[in-house]
Amino acid sequence: MEIVDIRHSEFLPDGTAVQLTRAALANNRPKMLHQHDFYELLWVQNGKVRHFKQDGTQDDLTEGALIFVPPTAAHAIQGRGKDAMIVSVAFAPQFIDELGRDYPDLVGHFFWDAPTTIAEHQLSIQQLATLNHAAVAMERRTPNALTASALLVPLLSDLLEDVQPIADSAPEWLIAACHAVRDPEVFRDGAAGFVRVSGRAHAHVSRTCRQYLKQSPSEYVNNIRMEYAARQLVGSSESLSEIAAECGIPNLSHFHKLFLAHNGQTPAQFRRARQRNVIQPSI
Repeated sequence: MEIVDIRHSEFLPDGTAVQLTRAALANNRPKMLHQHDFYELLWVQNGKVRHFKQDGTQDDLTEGALIFVPPTAAHAIQGRGKDAMIVSVAFAPQFIDELGRDYPDLVGHFFWDAPTTIAEHQLSIQQLATLNHAAVAMERRTPNALTASALLVPLLSDLLEDVQPIADSAPEWLIAACHAVRDPEVFRDGAAGFVRVSGRAHAHVSRTCRQYLKQSPSEYVNNIRMEYAARQLVGSSESLSEIAAECGIPNLSHFHKLFLAHNGQTPAQFRRARQRNVIQPSI
């Protein structure tokens, strides 16, 4: 396909860091690709969308699909069926470049991957609702770097938690299951929850986990449970039994054993060191 260029100078005046656009998509197949000299965050608000890439591949995206398009990465989009709608957020190049320097953890991910790599993520229902709320709030503010950061930084922080150190050769179903199992509704069921969201047989999931994650499904899920428990111990006043139940481990003795092995402290020691001793150390 022919490629057309779009320049941020056409719609982002000096001092403007961000612009948001909502668009209902036509179902016509695109006649050309487009590339731009700015960074674009795009997500499917409603319906289904077909995404065309410069290498000739195409993906069918559904509601909650999120893509990060860097400069010079040519692509095109097409509505599929009724009521296809996308939200596109354009960021000034200088803003994204500075953000990458400020947050080195972003290197290798999202906009800061290979120059022509279009990164794709699938948002959960809660993540999509949070992003939509942030987008509405952003539209009411001056489109400067601070406003752009208020939208993008919390999103990136959330997504970075879901980025798994898994080999590129890992099957897509395993990567998707690793993302899904971070939901308390899933990890509460332990290895059974992991197997359920994978859509594969337990034995196959176990073999594949050991091959790519170097852990059993139970070990992988328990690590996620203990990370969640640690956050709850510090960030809430819930009792230990309540937190253990949220993790799907009602046996407190077993919960203590797992937490101590993962964090090097008992739950009570962990909470005291990071909550009470930080806020009221004299008590």
